[in-house]
Amino acid sequence: MKKKIIYSAALCLISWGFSGCNRDLLSPIPQDSVADVSAFSTVSRIQTQLLSLYGGTGGLKDGNVYGGRYVIYGDIRGEDFINETSNLVTGSDVWALNPTNSATAVSTLWNSAYLAINKCNIFLDGMAAGGTAVVGADLGNQYIAEAKLIRGLLYYSLLQYYARPYPDGNGNKPGLPLRLTGIKGAGQSNLARSTVAEVYAQVLKDLNEAEAGLPSTYTAAADRVTRAHKNTAIALKTRVYLSMQNYAAVVTEANKIVSAAAPFTSASGVAHALQPDITTVFTTYTTSESIFSMPMTTTSGDFPGTQNQLGYYYSPTSANGGVGNGEYSLNPNGIVSNPSWTATDKRRSFLKQSGTTTVKNWLNKYKTISPYTDYVPVIRYSEVLLNLAEAKVRSGNTVDAQSVALLNAVRNRSDAATTYTAANFATPTDLINAILLERRIEFMGEGLRNNDLMRLLQTIPAKGTAQAKTPSDNGYIWPIAAQELALNRLMTDN
Repeated sequence: MKKKIIYSAALCLISWGFSGCNRDLLSPIPQDSVADVSAFSTVSRIQTQLLSLYGGTGGLKDGNVYGGRYVIYGDIRGEDFINETSNLVTGSDVWALNPTNSATAVSTLWNSAYLAINKCNIFLDGMAAGGTAVVGADLGNQYIAEAKLIRGLLYYSLLQYYARPYPDGNGNKPGLPLRLTGIKGAGQSNLARSTVAEVYAQVLKDLNEAEAGLPSTYTAAADRVTRAHKNTAIALKTRVYLSMQNYAAVVTEANKIVSAAAPFTSASGVAHALQPDITTVFTTYTTSESIFSMPMTTTSGDFPGTQNQLGYYYSPTSANGGVGNGEYSLNPNGIVSNPSWTATDKRRSFLKQSGTTTVKNWLNKYKTISPYTDYVPVIRYSEVLLNLAEAKVRSGNTVDAQSVALLNAVRNRSDAATTYTAANFATPTDLINAILLERRIEFMGEGLRNNDLMRLLQTIPAKGTAQAKTPSDNGYIWPIAAQELALNRLMTDN
C-alpha cells in the first residue's frame, strides 16, 4: 500500500492524463490520455504536457505545493500568525513547530513536490528522446527551459523545510535525494541524499539554463505572469542566492532587471515595475509587478482543492466579515503591533478586525469567495528590489544609498508619509533590520517568512502557545516523510 502511495501517481505519468494550468490563460489542448509510446509524437501533445507541469494535480500548482499549502506553511511557521482551530489537517502542528514524519504537511508536500519533479524529469527525458525534433529547436529549447525552471524552483522549495539552511556548514549538511531522470515504475526508490550545496548547485544550474533558453517576454500579459520567461529565472536566482548568503551574486542577478535609480524598472525582457497601489496587485493579477503567479479559475480542477486555499486559511469566517474558515488570525504581538507599520500604510487595508470584547485581526489579502480563485503569488518585483537592497548593504557593509532608495520605493508606494534617508540608519545593521521589517509587512501571507528565518539561522520566535525554536532545537527543520524512509533504503532522517 505504501508503495502505491508513492508510485501510483508516478506510474500515471505514463498516460499523461493531467489537468493543465489555467485553461484560458495557457490554452492547453484537451487531452484525456496518451500512450507512452506516442506521448511526444505531435506538437499538440507536447504542448499539453509542457503546460501540465505548471498545472494542478501533479504539477507546480498542486494545492499541496504552490497552489496553496507550501506558501501557507512558510507563513505559519513564523511568528505573525495564531492558530485558531487546532486542526492537524490545516497545519496546527506546522504552526506549533512539532510535525512528525507522518504528519499531513510533511508527507503531502514531500510527495506532491517529488511527483511534480518527476513529471518535469519525464518531460525532459521525452524531449531529449525526440520531442525537440517534433516541435523544432526553438520551441524545444524553450519548453526544456520552462521544465528546468519549475524543477529548480521545486528543489529550492523543498530545501527550505527538509534540510539545514545553507549557512549552517556552507551547504555540507544532508540535503535531498537529487532525482534528475524520470521514474516510470517501481524499483527506483533507493537514492542517497545529496548535500545541501549539491542540491543548490543543481537548482542554480537549472535556473541558469532556464534563463538562457526562455523567451524574453510573451505577447499576452497573462502569459508574462503565469509562464516562465528570462526575468522569472533571474528573479528566482536573487532569492536562491540570498538563501545561500551569496550577496555579491544577488547583486549581479538583480542588476540585470533593476535600474540604477528610482523609479526602479526592468530595462530588459518584461518591463517590471511596482504598481502605484499595492492593492491592485491582488485584484488585477497580470500587472508588471507580478513576475510569476499561479493562476486560478472556477473551472473544475483549476483551483486549489479543499483546505488548500490561501483565503480559506487567512480570511475570517463570513460571520466575521470574511470569506474563509478563520484558521489563522494575526498575532497581536507580531508585526501588526509594530509602530513602524503606520496606521495610514495602504497595506493595513489587507487587515480585517472582528469582535468587540476580544478583538482579532485577520489577513484579508485574498478576498475571492469559494472556490478561492485568487492568484497565488510566487515572486513579485518588490521582492527583487528588497533582495537587492539587503544584498548591497551586506556585501558592502555600508549604509548604501541605492539600498535606502530601494527600501523607500517599496515603503513609499504604501506609506507616502515615511521617507528614509541615510541619516536614519546609524549602522549597516540598522538598515538591514529596516529591510527585514519591510519584508514582513510587504510579504505577509506570501510564504517568505520561513525562508528569511532559515537563511539567517534565526530563532523562530514563540507565538501564542507555541514555543520558540533555536537553530539547534529539534523541529527547526522538518523530519523526512515516513513514506520516503519506508521505500528508500538509502534515505536518512533529519
